[in-house]
Amino acid sequence: MAKETTGNSKIFEITKIINKKLELNEVLDYVTSAISEEIIQCDAVGIFLPVGDGTFRGSAGKPDYMNGMSIYSLVIDPETDLLAKELIETKKTIYIEDVLLDPRPDPKVCEALQIKSLLALPIIYKEEMLGMVQLFYFNQIQMDESELQSAEAYVNMAAIAIQNAKNLEQKEKVVSEKQLLLDANRELSACSSIKDCLTISFSYVRKIWGSRNAALHIRDGSTSEIAIAKVSENSLWPMEEWTSSMNEKTGQVFGPTLHEVFRNKEMAIIPLDGKRRVLLFPMISRGKVLGVLTVESFFEKTISLNNPDIQLVQSILDATAINFDNLWQMEQLEELVDERTKELANANERVTDVIESITDGFFALNKEWKFIYINKHQPLPKGMESSDILGQSIWETFPELAETAMFEQFHKAMFDRVPVHFELSSPSGVFWQEMVAYPYDEGICCLSKNITEKKNFEKELKRLANLELIGHMAAGISHEIRNPMTTVRGFLQLLTMEDLGEHKKYFKLMIDELDRANSIITKFLAMGNINKSDLKKSDLNALIYDVAPLLEIDTINQNKLIDIQTSQIPELFLNPDEIKQLLINLCRNGLEAMEAGKTLSISTYMKEDGDVVLEVRDQGTGIEKEILEKLGTPFYTTKDNGTGLGLGVSYGIAARHNAKIEIETSPEGTVFYTLFKPMF
Repeated sequence: MAKETTGNSKIFEITKIINKKLELNEVLDYVTSAISEEIIQCDAVGIFLPVGDGTFRGSAGKPDYMNGMSIYSLVIDPETDLLAKELIETKKTIYIEDVLLDPRPDPKVCEALQIKSLLALPIIYKEEMLGMVQLFYFNQIQMDESELQSAEAYVNMAAIAIQNAKNLEQKEKVVSEKQLLLDANRELSACSSIKDCLTISFSYVRKIWGSRNAALHIRDGSTSEIAIAKVSENSLWPMEEWTSSMNEKTGQVFGPTLHEVFRNKEMAIIPLDGKRRVLLFPMISRGKVLGVLTVESFFEKTISLNNPDIQLVQSILDATAINFDNLWQMEQLEELVDERTKELANANERVTDVIESITDGFFALNKEWKFIYINKHQPLPKGMESSDILGQSIWETFPELAETAMFEQFHKAMFDRVPVHFELSSPSGVFWQEMVAYPYDEGICCLSKNITEKKNFEKELKRLANLELIGHMAAGISHEIRNPMTTVRGFLQLLTMEDLGEHKKYFKLMIDELDRANSIITKFLAMGNINKSDLKKSDLNALIYDVAPLLEIDTINQNKLIDIQTSQIPELFLNPDEIKQLLINLCRNGLEAMEAGKTLSISTYMKEDGDVVLEVRDQGTGIEKEILEKLGTPFYTTKDNGTGLGLGVSYGIAARHNAKIEIETSPEGTVFYTLFKPMF
């Protein structure tokens, strides 16, 4: 009666422990102690739980060692242990009074532990085999029914504890797996490259499986060739071993199965040698196998594809597949974008090269009148670069242009959407541009051509045409005019020999006026002569110094100064008399333009292009624009007693020497440049 009470008390305590705590080891230790020490009084007890490969391993026991052998080192294999096999099949308690007379217990274990009697009980919860309990006796004993029932009651308590622990473990595992998948998805979705994606995927596979040997195999869609995309960084297998094992025909490890997984889209397990296994997981996205993950692992027995860890690895790989596919598509798209961008850049560069090759200025304006493009030949104000005005409004940057024809013409092109063509001059009239503006979708583009040289050429042609006309006129009428003038002058000279009294002075005045008229005709003929006169090698500097005394007399008489600065220049083909006349004409014009005390400067030098320059610079008040345009026109003069032939003669002399005259004027004075071509 006392024993029964004690047993009920123990069961009650175990029940409280189970309800209070879920630590499996603590409950199992209490059960084994109660059975071995107080309820059944066995010599040793062991609880064996399944380990996943079909075997059962010692998980708790009393004592810890039996004849030097640890209870935790004992492994029961139902394939070789007939007692365990029967216990699993029948799920009923088995009592063996004499192990020597019963073939079911493993004789080697019995001999090693010196067991005489044995009691084996299945740990069952709702028809599920959770493990087994074995009670060992070193002496042969007999056990009654009540003792068996007590032992079964304790084992049932152990079943409840194991099931509770399994439930808790399962819940914790589910939570852990979900958290692991969430973490994996979060890290994978944050990857910016395929390399990072696979590295993270391998790290999670290692967390689950623990294997260091893993590789991802990718098959080329066009050639069906399989290549290694990634090998785990801590893999013990060299790259060569992974590569050599892939070939379907020659691969000795898993080549054929690897190709089969690609075809069938299903996981596979390949046994290698001993306990080694290779697991193959397809990485599938959008119904297509992107690759196969191969992982090496070790198992005592065969393993099912339904193993939870295997399923979890596959879930990680499924998450990897989505991100891998997206990154691969993104890389393909980026490559395509890069390729198209390079093509567009090359095309744009070719267009830019074409535009930049135009030697005329070119610029484009958007509909807000802002510069969006300027080529390198577009003239800009001094000190200003194209980068300074890009994005700026043309009318705000150059407000002075709003007062020119450009404003009206550009608005016509912008709003009427028609091309316009016009000419534009600088305020001084020295610089001329030909402008053509075309409308386009975003605004207008403009081509500007420097036509200053063209305008000067046209002006020179006009002047030469006038000179040619004058030449023909002079040739036609000079003889007819001079003949009667000579006759009249001769008779006037005869009359002066007579005693004319007070009228004689009038005859002298008439003769002077006839001489003056003859001088004008001579100049007129010289200006109209466009044929080159006799030229010979001459020193321009020497000719200047020959004329210098005459010019100095003029400056002294006018209370003005002259400054002559010559530099070393080559000899030129010149007509000395005509060059002296040109110099006198230019210098006298300069002296007449200056006030007393001012200085007239004469200098010679060579330009970088090789031209020899004769420069005459005065300190007058400059020449007005309207007058500047008419300089050199025959009979045009601003002097009260002028003939308007001086500059015309000078221009004619320059033309006969293949030279040209250029003028710069400002309120500080005027400069006449006579440019001679060197003798080559």
